[in-house]
Amino acid sequence: MEPIYDLIIIGGGPAGAAAGVYAARKRLKTLICAETFAGQSAVSPDIQNWVGAITISGEELASSLRKHVEAYADDILSIHDEIVQKVEPQEEGFIVTTNKASYSTRTVLVATGSHRRKLVATGADKFEHKGLTYCASCDGPMFAGQDLAVVGGGNAAFETAAQLLAYAKSVTLIHRSPDFDRADPITVEKVLTHTNMRSVRNVEITEVKGDVFANAIVYREKVTNEVTELPVGGIFIEIGQIPNTAFLEGVTELTERGQVVIDPWTQQTRTKGVWAAGDCTNILYHQNNIAAGDAVRALEDIYKTLHTQ
Repeated sequence: MEPIYDLIIIGGGPAGAAAGVYAARKRLKTLICAETFAGQSAVSPDIQNWVGAITISGEELASSLRKHVEAYADDILSIHDEIVQKVEPQEEGFIVTTNKASYSTRTVLVATGSHRRKLVATGADKFEHKGLTYCASCDGPMFAGQDLAVVGGGNAAFETAAQLLAYAKSVTLIHRSPDFDRADPITVEKVLTHTNMRSVRNVEITEVKGDVFANAIVYREKVTNEVTELPVGGIFIEIGQIPNTAFLEGVTELTERGQVVIDPWTQQTRTKGVWAAGDCTNILYHQNNIAAGDAVRALEDIYKTLHTQ
């Protein structure tokens, strides 16, 4: 086992990278364990809301994040392309086990993000990032003036619809259940009363159609079995996120959805010595810029904790 680290950062998205830069500059002996950099955004062809870049591809973002961390790494920070499988609390610190080795550390920052629950329908995979997207904040403005569809029935779906209504020709929300019981009634009423908004309920989406880009979504009415093909310029999926936190079960408190419970003032978890930042946590909003800021907050608290213990 390698000498003990001050900090192990788990994850290489915007949160993990921001934490890495700050940890290196603060001269904390740090290890980043991350299979890839850039997180969910790595596959996005055009990101328009990353502060400091008017437009950047996911591939470019991944490269820039890693280069920024490496620029400060020196002999104080290491990056291992490894997948963390287990975190074990010890009397002093933690043992972090990956698919390749085990490491000892005084503190841990979890920045593993989450992954989108995917739409299961014929053609959905084929047209992902080709008219079918999982991020309205990232991609929505590119679909201005078009007829759009939002798939989902919770608050996230209605918030996405409200955002799209600012520039879309129309928005149709497609939901698998007859009621919107997972969304706030006030939000539902406000969004559905918009003149360019309509909803389709109690249907099963069977197919996404298109040529180069998706241009239609097909759904079946569950009661009548009637099949409808709805022409659209873009499809936005909001059917939930799954945090990448399975390895933390029994280590710290998770919500019923698997999100890490944190103190938003410090990013500390319910387990002493473990912090978390970004999309894997139980915060209200999930965005690249927010994740990076949360990680910086965590690093400030980690540094203070390590130097005042």
